[in-house]
Amino acid sequence: MTATLPTHEIHAADPADSPWWRDAVIYQIYPRSWADGDGDGVGDLPGITSRLEHLRDLGVDAVWLSPFYRSPQRDAGYDVADHRDVDPLFGTLADADTMIARAHELGLRVVVDLVPNHTSSDHAWFQQALAAGPGSPERARYVFRDGLGDDGSQPPTDWLANFGGGAWTRVTEPDGSPGQWYLHLFDPSQPDLDWTNPQVREDFETTLRFWLDRGVDGFRVDVAHGLVKDQTFPSFGKHPGGLMEVTHEAPYWDQDGVHEIYRAWRELLDGYGEPARIMCAEAWVNPADRLARYVRSDEFHQAFNFDFLETQWQAGPLGAAIRRSLAANDSVGAPSTWVLSNHDVLRHASRFGLPDGRPRPNGIGADDPQPDAERGLRRARAATTLMLALPGGAYVYQGEELGLPEHTSLPDEVRQDPTFARTGGVELGRDGCRVPMAWEQGAPALGFSPTGAAWLPQPAAYSDLAVDAQTGVEGSTLELYRTLLRLRRERRLGLAALAEVEGPGDDVLGYVATAPDGARTLVVANLSTEQIGLPEGASVLVASGELVDGRVPADTAVWAELP
Repeated sequence: MTATLPTHEIHAADPADSPWWRDAVIYQIYPRSWADGDGDGVGDLPGITSRLEHLRDLGVDAVWLSPFYRSPQRDAGYDVADHRDVDPLFGTLADADTMIARAHELGLRVVVDLVPNHTSSDHAWFQQALAAGPGSPERARYVFRDGLGDDGSQPPTDWLANFGGGAWTRVTEPDGSPGQWYLHLFDPSQPDLDWTNPQVREDFETTLRFWLDRGVDGFRVDVAHGLVKDQTFPSFGKHPGGLMEVTHEAPYWDQDGVHEIYRAWRELLDGYGEPARIMCAEAWVNPADRLARYVRSDEFHQAFNFDFLETQWQAGPLGAAIRRSLAANDSVGAPSTWVLSNHDVLRHASRFGLPDGRPRPNGIGADDPQPDAERGLRRARAATTLMLALPGGAYVYQGEELGLPEHTSLPDEVRQDPTFARTGGVELGRDGCRVPMAWEQGAPALGFSPTGAAWLPQPAAYSDLAVDAQTGVEGSTLELYRTLLRLRRERRLGLAALAEVEGPGDDVLGYVATAPDGARTLVVANLSTEQIGLPEGASVLVASGELVDGRVPADTAVWAELP
């Protein structure tokens, strides 16, 4: 890199007084795996409340909790039986109130999950639909259709389910005869709601108000791109999972009608005044300009940047994903929302340790090629250092601040992801990234549970990565995250203008972030195999790995202050 640093701007700065959500770092808690307060082996709301100081000390702005609602737990709570009650597995509504209040005392905002595409088959509405029969108002809340063929024995379409198998299941009518079919884009225990029905819309607006009135600061919306289906129900026999090149070609993803729903929700949220209550879209949508439609000024505040998450550790594709995302979101005045891990994908400390050039698998088993743990963690630390320097918001998944790897040797008999069963074990599923947290080295269940019980076993590698084993340890992943988050806030990187450094090398990413107050931060990510130098006058603020005589080694990222 040269001292002159020729650059070209790819994103303009936000005002210094921008709303909180435009540059917030939000931490995802997976409730059953965070902390177990009652010793039954499953995390719960009292356990969450007891560990919130960790997030204050980490330096995040808010917490997002995956579902803790009443549910039979066939899909880890994403099969909701009642959005306005807490499942006894996790506690009570009073426990939720206590958790929200404690988070606010610690300066943390609270975002909760909303699952509007489907309900549990145990939901009162679906049980009423089964009992009421064809043509009833109760069935009109879901997507029921007659089957094809003279006897209706063939499904209405050839659509496939995200968790494997067909997307339609036939019901037995109240008189005992074979009957209609209902749509489920995921598991048969998750029937899809019909969002053309005004009752569905009214009920979810009631749910939004229920939680807003209890003090939550926003919602992460599950399968936000899936609520509206093409009412002609055309043939489409492709697997719906993952990112397609043009997502809206699927007759149930990214249909234009979803935007009307979210405009109504945004109006409802805005009615609560300041500070803003927010929505974040889980929308697996390509291309970037289609995703940007979800974050127009009268819809979502944020949408996860899955394009960035899915990009492998290669400088060219990563740089292109960053430029693409910023350009698309800038065109509608929205921030980009960066993410590297969550409860649905391989942890990035393991993902980046897999052989280069291979697609991301849905789970890793003991008989599969194993990630290179050292390389994976080195790259993960560098990727996070790059991500947290980028303008906009960011999400951090529980345990990534410890460098927790995927559990890659779970026995088949403990797996609970419905994908595993629905595909006959062809896809192992997401259990490996959902393993309980590591709090205390040497404690029962590493401090997750007072009894040592854990709904999924923790791998041996977690012991040395526990919170207490890393706290105060120079160079630990936990202390790296704390430093990154502190400097990000101090230097207002989430609101900064971003300029791309020209000519740093084909395998090096370089940026200059200029904060609203004019402070300049050089961000360098070395994805090459060689050491690289920093420009003269650059003063290192933080590095994802140890520098060598002032030079940046391979798979390392650096923030430096520029004069």
